[in-house]
Amino acid sequence: MNNRRTFLLALLSGVVALGLVAGSALADELLGVISKVDVEGKKVTVIENGSDKEVEVTVKSDTEFVNAKGAAAPIDLEKVSKNVAKVQEKGRKGINVVVTHDKSVASKITVSVKKKSN
Repeated sequence: MNNRRTFLLALLSGVVALGLVAGSALADELLGVISKVDVEGKKVTVIENGSDKEVEVTVKSDTEFVNAKGAAAPIDLEKVSKNVAKVQEKGRKGINVVVTHDKSVASKITVSVKKKSN
């Protein structure tokens, strides 16, 4: 009886672990630069690194935004829009980000900071 219980526990643990790994693997990552923010339409336009292709990603109210310091909070598109404008005034394309999305609906946007080499 004890042997069967141990086997079932191990099998169930394996199935749960496989489900967690497969669930996180289904989301795609997009590396690029946020160049435009549509606050009304709740969309951001990301220029993909290496291809200069513009990808439009829809943002939901529960999309997590992780800033350059690592602090996570629900996304505020008005703040992001202002930050993109500031960066573009300095002559850059926009904000470097990694967008985790599923079918062009973002679940997480992380600002990626390029470290300066001395």
